[in-house]
Amino acid sequence: MASTANLRSRRSAGQLHALAGVEREIRAQDSQSRRKYLREFSHAFRNYDSLLDSQQLQNALHAADVVLIGDYHALPGAQRYAASLLEQRALAGDRPVVLGVQTIFARDQHILDEWWRREIDEEELRQRIRFDLDWGYDWAPFYELLTTARDHGEGLYGLDCMPRENLRKIGARDRHAAAKVAEIRQRHPNAAIFVLFGESHLAPGHLPRALQKEMPAAKTLTVLQNIDALYWRAAGEPADKVDAVRVCDDVLCVFNATPLEKYESYRLFLDQWSRCDTGPDFAPTIYNLIDSLAAFLEINRYSPHNGTQPKFLVDMLPEVHGNSSDAVLRRLLSRKGVTEAQLEAMLARVEERGCAYLPQVNAFYVREFQMMHAAEDAARFLHHACRGLPLRWNGQGINGGGVVEAAPAENFFRRVVENAVAYFGSRVLYPSRPAFESENTFALSRAACERAANQAAGSDAEKFESIAQDFGYRLGSQIYDFYLAGKVKPAGVRRLFLAHLDGPGLARKVCTAVIGRVRAASCAARD
Repeated sequence: MASTANLRSRRSAGQLHALAGVEREIRAQDSQSRRKYLREFSHAFRNYDSLLDSQQLQNALHAADVVLIGDYHALPGAQRYAASLLEQRALAGDRPVVLGVQTIFARDQHILDEWWRREIDEEELRQRIRFDLDWGYDWAPFYELLTTARDHGEGLYGLDCMPRENLRKIGARDRHAAAKVAEIRQRHPNAAIFVLFGESHLAPGHLPRALQKEMPAAKTLTVLQNIDALYWRAAGEPADKVDAVRVCDDVLCVFNATPLEKYESYRLFLDQWSRCDTGPDFAPTIYNLIDSLAAFLEINRYSPHNGTQPKFLVDMLPEVHGNSSDAVLRRLLSRKGVTEAQLEAMLARVEERGCAYLPQVNAFYVREFQMMHAAEDAARFLHHACRGLPLRWNGQGINGGGVVEAAPAENFFRRVVENAVAYFGSRVLYPSRPAFESENTFALSRAACERAANQAAGSDAEKFESIAQDFGYRLGSQIYDFYLAGKVKPAGVRRLFLAHLDGPGLARKVCTAVIGRVRAASCAARD
């Protein structure tokens, strides 16, 4: 019988020759492979303890509370294998199963829920989660996984957050995903939780460590797929085919594809992406504006707690629609009860400004990028997010979910504050915006604001918005001037973004307090 080394060499020789050229091409187009985080993964799994048969594999899966499955995104078989494990575990019948996936951002959970309830179809799901733009791998095997979860599971969840392209933030993404899995456990205390995540996240010091901190009592099993070093070592085993190996007590590796198959599939995607020619994608621009303003206000996008920070701001980021998704946006707004007249008014605003933030569905609609207006609407979103999404549309403004709709005067104070922070944010992001000027003669005082509120309360919706915008812009302009003069710190403005406006009398209290401070600062500057 041939020695282990000879078996390994003979079984591997052809693949290794073919792989050399593929790997050179991949390295030329993808420099990320040399990053420390990825090296930690490749160095973590070099050897295994023993071979596994199918029954031992099933026993290990049945004993686990959480199963982390490594995904090689470019390989359709990786997603299909995850679907098969999920279905087999569900058919055992001893406990329900739940699936969490990296492919879908946690911010898009509401979209996933609509599909789960069969309120939207496959194509709308694919478009609204930006699968082709933000992910770009094969849709069919991933959708098969989703339908398997819907057919056999108790729940389906998106786990990832931005930014995917920045490996310096990848540790924060691991901690975020671990917190989301812990939330799933709270919602489904008896379920076996399956998690499909990129293989590099499954090094012991990455997602598994974060999950151990979040859920120390949970029995977690990591199931890797087709790890190179383990595959080449298993090629020296006497058996013609090794299906799985036990790396250690809580880590297994299965083999359902060869290294050459893996890397050829990835090379094909790199080639496909390099030749992709699509229209403008406004989402990265909008997200960058939001991110920049959040950084200015010292907001931690990954904070897991409410208080001086919004909880997981990364999970509240809005959908971004362009001309190509006009029909989808219309359906979304229709389902939220927006009338045709309101829709036409919004589209007119888009026509005038190039974009609009639509709080009814937490979405941007961008037809043409105009920096000044996009910056203002980014600030509007951030203000709503800091107050706690989802918020409810009441025809003239936004109320917190479950809050009784306020009187017109109270809505006026709310809209003044909203317009003030929107104007301030737009000047922070776009300092060349001209200083606000108005023909309105209202003084910036508490009494003047009360008079304006009374006047607006008896006006039609257009006049109401005009007066509230005028007053709010002037207030925001004053706050920005004091910021330039060093009299207002970003942390102070952050408190205004976080201020609750949706209880009885709160908007009036916040608005008049800010006006009082601005007037006091103005008087001190004149003395």
